Amino acid sequence: MQNADDREQAILKYLPLVEKVVGHINIKSPEYERSDLVSIGVIGLMDALGKYDETKLASFESYAYVRIKGSIIDEVRKNAPVSRTGMTKLKNYHLAVEKLEAGLKRTPTEDEICSELQITPRQLGQIYDTASYLSTQSLEKVIFSEDGTGVELIDILEDTKMLTAEEALLEKEQLQFLTQAIAQLNEREQTILQLYYVEKLPLKEIAYIFDISVPRVSQIHGKTILKLKECIGRNNF
Repeated sequence: MQNADDREQAILKYLPLVEKVVGHINIKSPEYERSDLVSIGVIGLMDALGKYDETKLASFESYAYVRIKGSIIDEVRKNAPVSRTGMTKLKNYHLAVEKLEAGLKRTPTEDEICSELQITPRQLGQIYDTASYLSTQSLEKVIFSEDGTGVELIDILEDTKMLTAEEALLEKEQLQFLTQAIAQLNEREQTILQLYYVEKLPLKEIAYIFDISVPRVSQIHGKTILKLKECIGRNNF
């Protein structure tokens, strides 16, 4: 059983291991900064220090690496704001828009979408919020996801790795499609994307620039992301 001083020394000794784990996990969420992940990882390290069995063949470093990474994944999953219900609503939105476009031969209005889904404008705004949150993780993954629903919660975390030649080519093609779709957006929508993804401004600062509320910026952002996705699907870029 370690005393407080020994435990503190052990934490300081293995702190570089925590930072190494954090460096190899990409958290695609604006809710967590690197310092937050390190703090969460230290909790996993403390757990490893208390439970490690020296009689086992695995080294402490290997055992602690798994514990640290697990603690970070569990914490992010637990606090992820997008529920399965939210993902289902977003999927239903895509299906409704696809159906309306096929029948109307044009882009449906928000009122028509609400009527089709039998939801209120406020509930539609919540769907836009979901799309906005998911796109803060990875714009390309949301736009080009295979099932049209964005990403699963596990996809919030990914190990850093090099792209293969095939993946690099696909990424280049997707970027071209995305650029063409963005050109079809109105000026305000393009500006918000520019400020958020290129200038890296938080929604709070973008809201100040446009003199509107943060929730309103979030909804416009989410709506814009969905427009891009529908535009790409409609035009088969």
